[in-house]
Amino acid sequence: MGIIDKFDPLKEQMVQILDQDGNHKEDMLPAEMTDEVVKEMYEKIWYVRLCNDRAFKMQRSGRLGTFASVKGHEACQLAVNLALKETDWVVPYFREQAIMWDHGVPMENIYLYWKGNEWGSHIPEGVKCLPPSVPVGSQMLHAVGISWAAKMRGEDEITATFFGDGATSEGDFHEAMNFAGVFKTGTIFICQNNQYAISVRRNVQTAAKTIAQKAIAYGMPGVLVDGNDPFAMYAVTKEAAERARKGEGPTLIEAYLYRFDDHTTSDDASKYRDESEVENWKPRDAVIRMQKYLAKKGLWSEKYQEELIESLKPKVEEMVKKIDEHPDPTVDDIFGYTFAELSPEMERQKEYLKKSLGQ
Repeated sequence: MGIIDKFDPLKEQMVQILDQDGNHKEDMLPAEMTDEVVKEMYEKIWYVRLCNDRAFKMQRSGRLGTFASVKGHEACQLAVNLALKETDWVVPYFREQAIMWDHGVPMENIYLYWKGNEWGSHIPEGVKCLPPSVPVGSQMLHAVGISWAAKMRGEDEITATFFGDGATSEGDFHEAMNFAGVFKTGTIFICQNNQYAISVRRNVQTAAKTIAQKAIAYGMPGVLVDGNDPFAMYAVTKEAAERARKGEGPTLIEAYLYRFDDHTTSDDASKYRDESEVENWKPRDAVIRMQKYLAKKGLWSEKYQEELIESLKPKVEEMVKKIDEHPDPTVDDIFGYTFAELSPEMERQKEYLKKSLGQ
């Protein structure tokens, strides 16, 4: 019996390996979580977080448009990607900076998208990741379609799709889950339950005790996981991936975590949640847990932290430089990237657009 089968979402049983004091359950610790791997993930979290903070300053100074902060979601996403193969697909929504970058999308591209530059939707050749989906829930359908196509072709690549707790109130969630369950697609549904659908609290979104238990109605396993615990997220995702590759079908993972910042840079979360609530969640942050875990092993210190931040600052500024200096897309870029070959009608439309723009 695997981890997924041992934890019953109907009983609100949550998978946790690393607690907020940095202690771990030795019998559940994945062998792949070596000190080197944990330390590398910790450093990746800080890079993503520093980029996020720098982007916030750019947005406030008018150099970037509205975007959704990833703070509090980084460890969950990086742990999932560690359990995936390079050939697997990642289908994100709008808060997936960490996994998109770790799966191969340049960080500057991710924020170019939020600058209104469509080059941000340009995914490098060979990187199996879709652009961010802003319509809530629609990406789940795309993920199921991709994994169903892989199954029909006899390929072992699977698809991991992300969404928030609010997306489970959308019809797209039902359609995607139902189709995936019926056709046993190799889809991993990862609900990052950060407690709010913008300003709507989780407990008034659904009468279900957990989001994970919704999987039962669709004929697939569902599991509630401590989303601030990268060890647990990795272990469960790895098991879900193995199930999918064996043709055993999809899995719903509810990653129970917290959104530390506003919903987006245009939101003011103080209107609907108290600062004391945020403070109560901070000790559960994956960064704090990993610091304590590494410190117990003699792998973290204040000096190491200072050196880490200093070493990452130039990389963050390099991202900013690339964003600022990237040219706006041209009409040729738009048509050329969207279509492999232009039809005569498309050629006419392209020329008409150029003429309208005075080009």
